[in-house]
Amino acid sequence: MTADPYTGPTGTANTVPTDTAPTYTAPIDTALTYTGPIDTAPPYTAPIDTVDWHTGGEPFRIVPVSPPAVTGHGLTVAERRTAAMADAGVQWTRALLCGEPRGHADMYGAFLVPADDAGAHLGALFWHKDGFSTACGHGTIALGAWAVATGLVPAPADGTTDVVIDVPSGRVTASVRTAGGRVADVTFVNVPGHVHARGVEVATSQGTVTVDIAYGGAMYAVLPAYRLGLRVRPRDVTALVAAGREIRDALNASHAAEHPEDARLSGVYGTVFTEEAGAPVERPDGTWLLHHRNVTVFADGQVDRSPCGSGTAARVALLADAGELRLGDELRHESVVGSVFRARIERSTTVHGRPAVVPAVTGTAYATGTSRFTVDPDDTLVPGFVLR
Repeated sequence: MTADPYTGPTGTANTVPTDTAPTYTAPIDTALTYTGPIDTAPPYTAPIDTVDWHTGGEPFRIVPVSPPAVTGHGLTVAERRTAAMADAGVQWTRALLCGEPRGHADMYGAFLVPADDAGAHLGALFWHKDGFSTACGHGTIALGAWAVATGLVPAPADGTTDVVIDVPSGRVTASVRTAGGRVADVTFVNVPGHVHARGVEVATSQGTVTVDIAYGGAMYAVLPAYRLGLRVRPRDVTALVAAGREIRDALNASHAAEHPEDARLSGVYGTVFTEEAGAPVERPDGTWLLHHRNVTVFADGQVDRSPCGSGTAARVALLADAGELRLGDELRHESVVGSVFRARIERSTTVHGRPAVVPAVTGTAYATGTSRFTVDPDDTLVPGFVLR
Protein backbone atom coordinates (compact mmCIF):
# COMPACT_ATOMS: atom_id res chain seq x y z
CA MET A 1 0.00 0.00 0.00
CA THR A 2 1.35 3.47 -0.79
CA ALA A 3 0.68 6.68 1.05
CA ASP A 4 -2.20 8.79 -0.17
CA PRO A 5 -1.28 12.22 -1.57
CA TYR A 6 -1.25 14.89 1.07
CA THR A 7 -3.67 17.69 0.35
CA GLY A 8 -3.34 19.84 3.46
CA PRO A 9 -2.63 19.41 7.17
CA THR A 10 -5.61 17.43 8.43
CA GLY A 11 -3.94 15.61 11.33
CA THR A 12 -4.59 12.34 9.47
CA ALA A 13 -1.73 9.90 9.26
CA ASN A 14 -0.98 8.40 5.86
CA THR A 15 -1.14 4.61 5.90
CA VAL A 16 2.06 2.84 4.84
CA PRO A 17 3.52 -0.61 5.35
CA THR A 18 4.82 -0.90 8.90
CA ASP A 19 8.19 -2.17 7.67
CA THR A 20 8.85 0.91 5.56
CA ALA A 21 11.79 2.93 6.87
CA PRO A 22 10.89 6.54 7.71
CA THR A 23 12.32 9.00 5.21
CA TYR A 24 12.35 12.78 5.51
CA THR A 25 12.13 14.58 2.19
CA ALA A 26 12.02 18.21 3.25
CA PRO A 27 14.89 20.57 2.38
CA ILE A 28 18.28 19.03 3.04
CA ASP A 29 21.05 21.19 1.62
CA THR A 30 19.96 21.65 -2.04
CA ALA A 31 16.84 19.47 -2.09
CA LEU A 32 14.54 22.45 -2.52
CA THR A 33 15.01 25.95 -3.89
CA TYR A 34 14.70 28.82 -1.45
CA THR A 35 13.29 32.06 -2.83
CA GLY A 36 13.33 34.22 0.29
CA PRO A 37 15.71 36.96 1.41
CA ILE A 38 19.35 36.05 0.89
CA ASP A 39 21.27 38.45 3.12
CA THR A 40 19.91 41.38 1.16
CA ALA A 41 18.07 44.42 2.37
CA PRO A 42 14.29 44.49 2.03
CA PRO A 43 11.94 45.04 0.32
CA TYR A 44 11.48 41.39 -0.55
CA THR A 45 8.50 40.32 -2.62
CA ALA A 46 8.70 36.55 -3.17
CA PRO A 47 6.10 34.54 -1.18
CA ILE A 48 6.93 32.46 1.89
CA ASP A 49 4.75 29.41 2.54
CA THR A 50 4.07 28.24 6.09
CA VAL A 51 1.97 25.65 7.87
CA ASP A 52 0.44 26.65 11.20
CA TRP A 53 -0.31 24.32 14.13
CA HIS A 54 -1.04 24.75 17.78
CA THR A 55 -0.07 22.64 20.76
CA GLY A 56 -2.22 23.20 23.82
CA GLY A 57 -3.16 26.61 22.46
CA GLU A 58 0.41 27.76 21.79
CA PRO A 59 0.99 28.65 18.11
CA PHE A 60 3.66 26.99 16.01
CA ARG A 61 4.41 28.24 12.51
CA ILE A 62 6.40 25.76 10.40
CA VAL A 63 8.55 27.03 7.51
CA PRO A 64 9.36 23.95 5.39
CA VAL A 65 11.75 25.76 3.01
CA SER A 66 14.26 27.76 5.00
CA PRO A 67 16.89 30.39 4.16
CA PRO A 68 20.12 29.01 2.65
CA ALA A 69 22.19 30.59 5.40
CA VAL A 70 20.86 27.90 7.76
CA THR A 71 20.56 24.93 5.39
CA GLY A 72 24.08 24.59 3.97
CA HIS A 73 26.51 21.69 4.34
CA GLY A 74 28.58 20.81 7.35
CA LEU A 75 26.82 22.49 10.28
CA THR A 76 25.11 21.02 13.30
CA VAL A 77 21.71 22.41 14.27
CA ALA A 78 23.35 24.17 17.23
CA GLU A 79 25.76 25.83 14.80
CA ARG A 80 22.89 26.72 12.46
CA ARG A 81 21.25 28.58 15.36
CA THR A 82 24.44 30.60 15.83
CA ALA A 83 24.50 31.32 12.08
CA ALA A 84 20.85 32.36 12.12
CA MET A 85 21.41 34.78 14.97
CA ALA A 86 24.23 36.45 13.04
CA ASP A 87 22.55 36.58 9.62
CA ALA A 88 20.56 39.70 8.69
CA GLY A 89 18.48 37.91 6.07
CA VAL A 90 17.44 35.10 8.42
CA GLN A 91 16.60 37.57 11.18
CA TRP A 92 14.55 39.63 8.72
CA THR A 93 12.57 36.56 7.69
CA ARG A 94 11.96 35.63 11.34
CA ALA A 95 10.77 39.16 12.10
CA LEU A 96 8.49 39.14 9.04
CA LEU A 97 6.77 35.89 10.03
CA CYS A 98 6.63 36.60 13.75
CA GLY A 99 5.76 40.28 13.97
CA GLU A 100 2.54 42.06 13.17
CA PRO A 101 0.65 42.22 10.87
CA ARG A 102 1.56 38.61 9.91
CA GLY A 103 2.06 37.41 13.46
CA HIS A 104 1.90 38.82 16.98
CA ALA A 105 3.99 39.26 20.12
CA ASP A 106 3.40 35.66 21.22
CA MET A 107 3.97 33.97 17.84
CA TYR A 108 6.32 31.01 17.74
CA GLY A 109 7.67 28.93 14.89
CA ALA A 110 10.56 27.06 13.32
CA PHE A 111 12.71 26.92 10.23
CA LEU A 112 13.22 23.33 9.10
CA VAL A 113 16.89 22.55 8.52
CA PRO A 114 19.00 19.46 7.81
CA ALA A 115 19.55 17.04 10.67
CA ASP A 116 23.02 16.62 12.16
CA ASP A 117 23.30 13.18 10.57
CA ALA A 118 21.22 10.32 9.14
CA GLY A 119 20.07 9.32 12.62
CA ALA A 120 17.38 12.02 12.67
CA HIS A 121 14.54 12.78 10.27
CA LEU A 122 14.91 16.56 10.37
CA GLY A 123 16.33 19.52 12.21
CA ALA A 124 14.52 22.56 13.55
CA LEU A 125 15.51 26.11 14.45
CA PHE A 126 12.93 27.47 16.87
CA TRP A 127 12.17 31.17 16.78
CA HIS A 128 10.06 33.79 18.55
CA LYS A 129 9.76 37.57 18.53
CA ASP A 130 13.12 38.07 20.26
CA GLY A 131 15.28 35.54 18.45
CA PHE A 132 16.09 31.83 18.39
CA SER A 133 15.60 29.45 21.31
CA THR A 134 17.58 26.32 22.17
CA ALA A 135 14.58 24.04 22.78
CA CYS A 136 10.82 23.94 22.36
CA GLY A 137 8.68 21.13 23.69
CA HIS A 138 5.38 22.28 22.24
CA GLY A 139 7.12 22.75 18.90
CA THR A 140 8.59 19.26 19.07
CA ILE A 141 5.10 17.85 19.64
CA ALA A 142 3.74 19.86 16.70
CA LEU A 143 6.60 18.81 14.41
CA GLY A 144 6.05 15.15 15.25
CA ALA A 145 2.34 15.40 14.48
CA TRP A 146 3.01 17.40 11.29
CA ALA A 147 5.66 14.98 10.01
CA VAL A 148 3.30 12.01 10.37
CA ALA A 149 0.18 13.83 9.18
CA THR A 150 1.91 14.95 5.99
CA GLY A 151 3.49 11.57 5.32
CA LEU A 152 7.03 12.94 5.58
CA VAL A 153 7.59 10.23 8.17
CA PRO A 154 5.41 7.24 7.21
CA ALA A 155 3.25 5.77 9.97
CA PRO A 156 0.77 2.90 10.31
CA ALA A 157 -2.92 3.66 10.79
CA ASP A 158 -2.65 2.30 14.33
CA GLY A 159 0.56 2.32 16.30
CA THR A 160 3.44 4.51 17.43
CA THR A 161 6.04 6.08 15.15
CA ASP A 162 9.20 7.82 16.31
CA VAL A 163 10.07 11.12 14.66
CA VAL A 164 13.67 12.02 15.53
CA ILE A 165 14.47 15.72 15.50
CA ASP A 166 17.75 17.55 15.98
CA VAL A 167 17.33 20.84 17.84
CA PRO A 168 19.96 23.27 19.19
CA SER A 169 19.98 21.62 22.63
CA GLY A 170 20.42 18.10 21.23
CA ARG A 171 18.49 15.20 19.71
CA VAL A 172 14.88 14.64 20.77
CA THR A 173 12.29 12.05 19.81
CA ALA A 174 8.60 12.68 19.19
CA SER A 175 6.70 9.39 19.50
CA VAL A 176 3.52 9.88 17.51
CA ARG A 177 0.61 7.61 18.37
CA THR A 178 -1.90 7.06 15.59
CA ALA A 179 -5.37 5.53 15.89
CA GLY A 180 -7.73 4.97 13.01
CA GLY A 181 -5.37 6.78 10.63
CA ARG A 182 -5.22 9.95 12.72
CA VAL A 183 -2.69 11.42 15.10
CA ALA A 184 -3.95 10.74 18.63
CA ASP A 185 -1.15 12.25 20.70
CA VAL A 186 2.59 12.84 20.75
CA THR A 187 5.11 12.04 23.46
CA PHE A 188 8.46 13.74 23.19
CA VAL A 189 11.48 12.33 24.99
CA ASN A 190 13.66 15.28 25.83
CA VAL A 191 17.34 15.76 26.50
CA PRO A 192 18.33 15.05 30.13
CA GLY A 193 17.15 17.67 32.60
CA HIS A 194 18.83 18.59 35.86
CA VAL A 195 18.64 20.99 38.77
CA HIS A 196 21.08 23.83 38.27
CA ALA A 197 20.58 25.70 41.56
CA ARG A 198 18.21 25.81 44.52
CA GLY A 199 17.12 28.68 46.72
CA VAL A 200 18.46 31.55 44.61
CA GLU A 201 17.35 34.92 45.98
CA VAL A 202 16.20 37.51 43.46
CA ALA A 203 15.42 41.12 44.24
CA THR A 204 12.27 42.37 42.48
CA SER A 205 10.06 45.44 42.69
CA GLN A 206 7.70 43.32 44.80
CA GLY A 207 10.45 42.31 47.23
CA THR A 208 13.01 39.51 47.33
CA VAL A 209 11.81 36.10 46.15
CA THR A 210 13.51 32.70 46.14
CA VAL A 211 13.63 30.64 42.96
CA ASP A 212 15.04 27.33 41.79
CA ILE A 213 16.82 27.05 38.46
CA ALA A 214 16.56 23.91 36.33
CA TYR A 215 17.50 22.85 32.83
CA GLY A 216 15.02 21.16 30.50
CA GLY A 217 16.62 21.97 27.16
CA ALA A 218 16.78 25.59 28.28
CA MET A 219 17.33 27.17 31.68
CA TYR A 220 14.22 28.11 33.69
CA ALA A 221 13.66 29.91 36.97
CA VAL A 222 10.82 28.20 38.84
CA LEU A 223 8.79 29.47 41.80
CA PRO A 224 5.25 29.27 43.20
CA ALA A 225 3.08 32.16 42.04
CA TYR A 226 1.87 32.77 45.61
CA ARG A 227 5.30 34.11 46.57
CA LEU A 228 4.35 37.23 44.62
CA GLY A 229 0.73 37.24 45.81
CA LEU A 230 -0.43 35.94 42.42
CA ARG A 231 -2.29 32.95 40.99
CA VAL A 232 -1.87 31.00 37.75
CA ARG A 233 -4.95 32.43 36.07
CA PRO A 234 -5.67 34.70 33.10
CA ARG A 235 -6.49 37.76 35.22
CA ASP A 236 -2.97 37.69 36.72
CA VAL A 237 -1.08 37.22 33.44
CA THR A 238 -0.06 40.87 33.07
CA ALA A 239 1.47 40.92 36.54
CA LEU A 240 3.12 37.54 35.96
CA VAL A 241 4.70 38.81 32.72
CA ALA A 242 6.17 41.81 34.54
CA ALA A 243 7.50 39.62 37.36
CA GLY A 244 8.85 37.02 34.95
CA ARG A 245 10.81 39.63 33.07
CA GLU A 246 12.26 41.06 36.28
CA ILE A 247 13.34 37.67 37.56
CA ARG A 248 14.88 36.60 34.27
CA ASP A 249 16.78 39.86 33.82
CA ALA A 250 18.09 39.88 37.39
CA LEU A 251 19.31 36.29 37.19
CA ASN A 252 20.98 36.81 33.83
CA ALA A 253 22.66 39.98 35.04
CA SER A 254 24.24 37.95 37.84
CA HIS A 255 25.14 35.03 35.52
CA ALA A 256 23.17 32.67 37.76
CA ALA A 257 22.43 30.14 35.00
CA GLU A 258 25.71 29.28 33.30
CA HIS A 259 25.56 25.92 31.54
CA PRO A 260 28.40 23.68 32.76
CA GLU A 261 29.57 22.67 29.28
CA ASP A 262 28.01 24.76 26.51
CA ALA A 263 27.85 28.54 26.84
CA ARG A 264 25.24 28.67 24.07
CA LEU A 265 22.79 27.04 26.52
CA SER A 266 23.50 29.50 29.33
CA GLY A 267 21.11 32.13 30.64
CA VAL A 268 17.59 31.94 32.01
CA TYR A 269 15.20 31.60 29.07
CA GLY A 270 11.95 31.73 31.02
CA THR A 271 10.28 31.97 34.40
CA VAL A 272 7.83 29.23 35.39
CA PHE A 273 5.17 30.22 37.93
CA THR A 274 3.55 27.19 39.53
CA GLU A 275 0.74 26.18 41.85
CA GLU A 276 -0.83 22.91 42.92
CA ALA A 277 -4.15 22.28 41.21
CA GLY A 278 -5.02 19.38 43.50
CA ALA A 279 -3.59 17.05 46.10
CA PRO A 280 -1.44 14.10 44.92
CA VAL A 281 -3.49 10.96 44.27
CA GLU A 282 -2.18 7.45 44.85
CA ARG A 283 -3.13 5.11 42.03
CA PRO A 284 -4.02 1.42 42.41
CA ASP A 285 -0.52 0.32 41.38
CA GLY A 286 1.11 2.42 44.10
CA THR A 287 2.31 5.21 41.80
CA TRP A 288 1.25 8.79 42.27
CA LEU A 289 -0.54 11.33 40.07
CA LEU A 290 0.45 14.95 40.68
CA HIS A 291 -1.73 17.78 39.39
CA HIS A 292 -0.01 21.14 39.00
CA ARG A 293 -0.77 24.31 37.08
CA ASN A 294 1.77 26.71 35.59
CA VAL A 295 2.33 29.68 33.35
CA THR A 296 5.69 30.14 31.66
CA VAL A 297 6.89 33.62 30.72
CA PHE A 298 9.73 33.18 28.25
CA ALA A 299 12.03 35.33 26.14
CA ASP A 300 11.09 38.98 26.63
CA GLY A 301 7.62 38.59 28.12
CA GLN A 302 6.03 35.95 25.89
CA VAL A 303 3.33 33.87 27.57
CA ASP A 304 3.17 30.18 26.74
CA ARG A 305 -0.46 29.17 26.21
CA SER A 306 0.53 25.51 26.53
CA PRO A 307 1.97 24.03 29.73
CA CYS A 308 5.40 24.61 28.07
CA GLY A 309 7.23 21.47 27.01
CA SER A 310 10.79 22.36 27.98
CA GLY A 311 9.48 24.17 31.08
CA THR A 312 7.60 20.99 32.02
CA ALA A 313 10.86 19.06 31.53
CA ALA A 314 12.62 21.44 33.92
CA ARG A 315 9.75 21.00 36.38
CA VAL A 316 10.13 17.21 36.17
CA ALA A 317 13.82 17.56 37.03
CA LEU A 318 13.00 19.63 40.11
CA LEU A 319 10.24 17.32 41.32
CA ALA A 320 12.44 14.25 40.80
CA ASP A 321 15.28 15.88 42.70
CA ALA A 322 12.91 16.62 45.60
CA GLY A 323 11.62 13.04 45.63
CA GLU A 324 8.10 14.19 44.73
CA LEU A 325 8.07 12.50 41.31
CA ARG A 326 9.44 8.99 40.99
CA LEU A 327 9.73 6.46 38.18
CA GLY A 328 6.16 5.40 37.37
CA ASP A 329 4.57 8.58 38.74
CA GLU A 330 2.87 11.09 36.47
CA LEU A 331 2.64 14.87 36.48
CA ARG A 332 -0.56 16.33 35.06
CA HIS A 333 0.67 19.78 34.08
CA GLU A 334 -2.02 22.31 33.25
CA SER A 335 -1.55 25.63 31.46
CA VAL A 336 -3.07 29.01 32.15
CA VAL A 337 -5.71 28.31 29.46
CA GLY A 338 -6.52 24.83 30.77
CA SER A 339 -4.64 22.68 28.26
CA VAL A 340 -2.75 19.71 29.69
CA PHE A 341 0.57 17.92 29.24
CA ARG A 342 1.26 14.60 30.97
CA ALA A 343 4.85 14.13 32.06
CA ARG A 344 6.87 11.32 33.58
CA ILE A 345 10.45 10.21 34.13
CA GLU A 346 11.62 8.05 31.24
CA ARG A 347 14.83 7.12 33.03
CA SER A 348 17.40 8.45 35.46
CA THR A 349 20.89 9.36 34.32
CA THR A 350 23.88 11.56 35.15
CA VAL A 351 25.04 14.62 33.22
CA HIS A 352 27.91 16.97 34.00
CA GLY A 353 28.58 14.91 37.11
CA ARG A 354 25.17 15.56 38.63
CA PRO A 355 21.92 13.55 38.86
CA ALA A 356 19.54 14.07 35.94
CA VAL A 357 16.38 12.60 34.46
CA VAL A 358 15.22 12.06 30.92
CA PRO A 359 11.63 13.34 30.82
CA ALA A 360 8.80 12.21 28.55
CA VAL A 361 6.03 14.74 27.93
CA THR A 362 2.75 13.91 26.17
CA GLY A 363 0.43 16.40 24.48
CA THR A 364 -1.59 16.99 21.36
CA ALA A 365 -1.19 19.29 18.35
CA TYR A 366 -3.62 20.35 15.66
CA ALA A 367 -3.30 22.04 12.28
CA THR A 368 -4.86 25.49 12.06
CA GLY A 369 -4.08 26.53 8.51
CA THR A 370 -1.62 27.23 5.74
CA SER A 371 -0.41 30.63 4.65
CA ARG A 372 1.46 32.27 1.82
CA PHE A 373 2.98 35.48 3.12
CA THR A 374 3.86 38.25 0.70
CA VAL A 375 5.41 41.70 0.91
CA ASP A 376 4.34 44.67 -1.14
CA PRO A 377 7.48 46.58 -2.20
CA ASP A 378 5.75 49.83 -1.23
CA ASP A 379 4.95 48.63 2.31
CA THR A 380 6.82 50.83 4.78
CA LEU A 381 6.14 48.54 7.76
CA VAL A 382 8.21 45.52 6.73
CA PRO A 383 9.43 43.31 8.24
CA GLY A 384 6.80 44.19 10.85
CA PHE A 385 6.43 45.35 14.44
CA VAL A 386 5.51 44.13 17.88
CA LEU A 387 3.34 46.04 20.34
CA ARG A 388 3.97 45.09 23.97
